[in-house]
Amino acid sequence: MADRAIYRLQDMKAAIQEIDALLSGRTFDVMYGDKVVRAAFERFLEILSEASRSVPDDWKKAAAPEIPWRRIADLGNHIRHAYHKLDAELLWNVYEDHLGALEAAVDDMLVKHAPERDLT
Repeated sequence: MADRAIYRLQDMKAAIQEIDALLSGRTFDVMYGDKVVRAAFERFLEILSEASRSVPDDWKKAAAPEIPWRRIADLGNHIRHAYHKLDAELLWNVYEDHLGALEAAVDDMLVKHAPERDLT
C-alpha cells in the first residue's frame, strides 16, 4: 500500500510539473484559445485528481489539512463527465492559486514517507 501511495504521489508531482511547464508564461486567454493546450491542462489535472485518490487520507490530513482533498478527487470525475460544460476560469484558478500549496503538500508527503528514494 505504501509503495502504491508513493508512486501516486510521484504521479501527482509529475502532473504538477507538467502543468507548470505547459502554462508558464501563458495567460488565461492564450490557454483558453489553444484547444490542445487546454486539453493537455485538463488531462494533467485529471491525472492529478485520480492519483490523489490512492494517497491515504491520514497522510493528506497530516501534510495539509487545509487542502480540500475530496474536491481534488472529484475534479477528475467532473472533467471526465462534464467536459462539455467545464469552467475554464475555475481550472485556471486551480493553477494560479492552489497548485503551489498542493505541490508543497505532495513534497512533504514524499519526504516523510519515501525519504530514501530518489525523488527527482
